[in-house]
Amino acid sequence: MVSKKPIPKNTVCLWYDGTALDAAKFYAETFPDSSVDAVHHAPGDYPDGKQGDVLTVEFTVMGIPCVGLNGGPTFKPDEAFSFQVATDDQAETDRLWNAIVGNGGQESACGWCKDKWGVSWQITPRVLLEAFTDPDRAAAKRAFDAMMTMQKIDIATIEKAWRG
Repeated sequence: MVSKKPIPKNTVCLWYDGTALDAAKFYAETFPDSSVDAVHHAPGDYPDGKQGDVLTVEFTVMGIPCVGLNGGPTFKPDEAFSFQVATDDQAETDRLWNAIVGNGGQESACGWCKDKWGVSWQITPRVLLEAFTDPDRAAAKRAFDAMMTMQKIDIATIEKAWRG
């Protein structure tokens, strides 16, 4: 018996069509505190693969344990699940947004985008979250209204709207 690290109590499982390892490598290269932790090969044939194919990939995305399952084309990710990434400044917002969208991903509205595997990401500057929770509800609404016109969030525009 091979000694292994403990299995986490809760893990996010993402379904891929044969590309779990590619996705895990991209996440590890793109996001801080991320890594590819283990690659497991199928011990036998299965409906969408053969013995020896990569079946699952254990990886970490910004400290969150995940497993990628190469389950085939049956299920696709959708916006009902997303990673929300709180960014500290425009440079970090731009870097992450551009990494996802520029690697075959797709822009959406209000800070949302999808990577090329269909996983949704919310690239959300912390200042936007602060603006939404401002006790001055008129200021919060101005920031919210500004966000509603954006794809990638522009922090300067949010701050200007928030200030009035």
